[in-house]
Amino acid sequence: MAEKWVTGVDLGGTTTKLAFLNEKGDIFHRWEIPTDTSEKGKAILPNIAKSIDGQLAALHWDKKDIAGIGIGVPGPVDMEAGVIYESVNIGWVQNYPVVDTLQQLTGLKVVIDNDANVAALGEMWKGAGEGSDDMVFVTLGTGVGGGIITGGDIVHGVKGAAGEIGHITVIPDGGAPCNCGKTGCLETVASATGVVRTAKKKIAAYSSPSTLKDLYSQAGSVTSKDVFDLAAAGDALANEVVDETAKYLGLALANVANTFNPEKIILGGGVSKAGDTLLNPLRTYFSKYAFTTVGKSTKLKLATLGNDAGVIGAAWLVLNKN
Repeated sequence: MAEKWVTGVDLGGTTTKLAFLNEKGDIFHRWEIPTDTSEKGKAILPNIAKSIDGQLAALHWDKKDIAGIGIGVPGPVDMEAGVIYESVNIGWVQNYPVVDTLQQLTGLKVVIDNDANVAALGEMWKGAGEGSDDMVFVTLGTGVGGGIITGGDIVHGVKGAAGEIGHITVIPDGGAPCNCGKTGCLETVASATGVVRTAKKKIAAYSSPSTLKDLYSQAGSVTSKDVFDLAAAGDALANEVVDETAKYLGLALANVANTFNPEKIILGGGVSKAGDTLLNPLRTYFSKYAFTTVGKSTKLKLATLGNDAGVIGAAWLVLNKN
């Protein structure tokens, strides 16, 4: 095999996504394995190494054809030391030596970064941010994560925690408690969980007829998808929920954009699948809160790579970081 290949790994709390890619960022082969978080996650890296070896054998590839492994992990990292400072979702102890451990297990070069940063790099390289060296990626899922790219590279900060957009305070006095220990974080209102929280609060106080209210009465629960689907269908209460979500998200993103003036802000994650139902009010609030020049020069767009963003961005690390 003349061409070198790269392994991208996107480590999640439940599932680990892996792929073999060429040096252009095209995925040749992708697969997933469960993430075993038992016993403080001691089997996670050995399982990844075994899985890579197994897939290489199945494809009749030689390990020398692999240029290296890039891995995105859920937590702040020290790229140079190759450690993750803390990883609440997967149980590793603080300052866990990911790079050294995986290199010893595989005999391959390993490069690490935070999972949201890695997804941002994927979207910059092959997705909605392609061609843009200054962009912000925001993932709206169970939580809210982010990655900030300036000059074609990730902003890490002194402790690898730059881009924690989900923990920008948008409700300064009060607000719901966040998993980080604060209250009023963006994550408490703009994540899928946050949208449901807002919906329940508004349902309790809403006196007019509403399909969203009826659904909640019948099922005892609603999802963020229910909210956005009903908002798109014209339900007034659902649109109130979406409007409040867009207001807080627009405020936070405007403040991020005022600081970095990115060319694009890319929205990914499950909540972003709402599409224009979210984007249209979000653009309105973003323009309201952003500095005029920023509001006119920064474009809000939807991510295009879906679940592949992480493995593609991880491959970028191998090709661009020593």
